[in-house]
Amino acid sequence: MKSHIIIPARLHSTRLPEKLLLSATGKPLIQHTYEAAQQALRPSGIIVATDHERIATAVQAFNGDVVMTDPNAPSGTDRVAEVAEQLSDVDIIVNVQGDEPEILGSSIDLVIELLQNNPTAVMATLATPIRNKSQLEDPACVKVIFNQSQQAMYFSRSVIPRPRTWDDSLLGKESGLFFQHVGLYAYRRDFLLKLAKLPQSPMETTESLEQLRVLDHGYTILVGVVDEPSFGIDTKDDYDAFERKMNSR
Repeated sequence: MKSHIIIPARLHSTRLPEKLLLSATGKPLIQHTYEAAQQALRPSGIIVATDHERIATAVQAFNGDVVMTDPNAPSGTDRVAEVAEQLSDVDIIVNVQGDEPEILGSSIDLVIELLQNNPTAVMATLATPIRNKSQLEDPACVKVIFNQSQQAMYFSRSVIPRPRTWDDSLLGKESGLFFQHVGLYAYRRDFLLKLAKLPQSPMETTESLEQLRVLDHGYTILVGVVDEPSFGIDTKDDYDAFERKMNSR
């Protein structure tokens, strides 16, 4: 099955303006993400899907593939679907966020492998164990629970599962009991093109989590487990820490 990575890259960002073009490391952030994604072995290629000529110019400067998309696209998923529509020979599309410069190639390969090995699933994503109670209780940390067949049962900003009686030892379960959702997605291309047309569900609008639309309509999302999540660049502090790490190498 042929797979391809699409990186949605919007110029404007609320918390860190034009973050994908920040280049204190000597390279724009979008280039770091692109080069990290190139470490994956399974995809046939990478395309940046952008809404702005400045990002397109930055990608072309390092010889990356880039496609201009509708500047009014309501979400990154819609931007990815717009490009996927042109890739008629591709079976699996991987959505890698543009602000994930430390994404692991092995993580990308894992979500692709999950779909290749499970023909009934339309999506795959990742999770990592939560070992810290403050992180567990943070609504910004999206949690996921899944069954023994690695099928997602629910995603939430709340603590799931919710222990009837709390004990700190619950965080130390060897195989993990609480899992943070990692926002890397692989889709079957034909399903991705349908996704935007599915009506929103009450669960999705309540939690503000798009993946709940998929579960509400009865589709299967597979969840692979990784030891460590990759962290996106959302704030200046995030970027400064990334810059220090790059400059120390």
